[in-house]
Amino acid sequence: MQQHWITRNTYGFCLKTLLAGALLLPFLPADVHGESVHQTAPAAQATEPKPADIFAARRHLYESIGQMTQIPWYRLAAIDQYERTITRAHPKDRKHPERLTGIFMTAPAWRGWLNPDETDQHPASILFFNGNGRDGSGDGVADPNNDLDVLYSMASIIQQYGSKQEDFAIGLWEYYHNSRAVQRIQQFAKLYEHFDTLDLFGHAFPVPLGTNYSYRSTWGTKRSWGGYRIHEGTDIFAPHGLPVRSTCYGMVEIKGWNPFGGWRIGIRDLNNHYHYYAHLSGFDKGVKIGDVVTPGQVVGWVGSSGYGKPGTQGKFPPHLHYGIYRDSGLHEWSFDPYPLLRHWEQDERSQKNKKSK
Repeated sequence: MQQHWITRNTYGFCLKTLLAGALLLPFLPADVHGESVHQTAPAAQATEPKPADIFAARRHLYESIGQMTQIPWYRLAAIDQYERTITRAHPKDRKHPERLTGIFMTAPAWRGWLNPDETDQHPASILFFNGNGRDGSGDGVADPNNDLDVLYSMASIIQQYGSKQEDFAIGLWEYYHNSRAVQRIQQFAKLYEHFDTLDLFGHAFPVPLGTNYSYRSTWGTKRSWGGYRIHEGTDIFAPHGLPVRSTCYGMVEIKGWNPFGGWRIGIRDLNNHYHYYAHLSGFDKGVKIGDVVTPGQVVGWVGSSGYGKPGTQGKFPPHLHYGIYRDSGLHEWSFDPYPLLRHWEQDERSQKNKKSK
């Protein structure tokens, strides 16, 4: 036991030194995929870190804690990313200082629910009261805002249940008691393992640029078929059979017939956004449920299916219904995809123009 402590103490010190030496820890960024990157260091001393540097620091952190706990880096990354998405959905309830990790534990969960010391950071007393907090940096303190301590604490919880895939799922269930959380984290882990990188936040427009299509903001308009409801997406009108492309790196979560959407496919990305493509004329045969997809990959073709039993076609002009839903942990809700579509379209066009020069 003593030797393990010395090894972890030295290892944590070295890791902290490496990260600080890279000038990444002073910034403690919360996010790097197109939403916001904040800094906590004085403006006079700091420049905004590059996304590539943040990804590198996180990857180093995951691999280092992974070596200490024998949990693969991509599983730790998946937990961390899921926690980050839930914090974005509940920013007031899960507020914490900016740091590399997105994992959040309440103060009672960290110190132990029966622990009378509300600010306890002593590993021994936290352990006595069955708290989750652990010292991952080797400085003798279990700090809930230290990246090494936070990630090591989460890894220690999951580590108890074993190293196999099924053990990982059990550990997630015992911690979250939420089947949606278990599914999402396993999906994220598969994406990270498959691509072997954290930088999986690129996007593409859902139909090929330069083709004949048109769209405008139609989110929230009234719909009457099947009962009163609002339109939860943007309609992209295009010729029958035009390729429909994945807008993101993600995993195919659902595929098949829906009375409202006809032939539809759903893809989950690392932002915990569910991308919904409906009214298709058919699917690409190489895309199956559980497969990973990349931005721009063809998943189907524009059609006019839906509003009836399987196979119903032609009740409206051919178009792609594209919607995005955000997962809050227990529920999902749609939001207007039009601004993102405009951004992806302009960005892809800009990238093409650069390559043509």
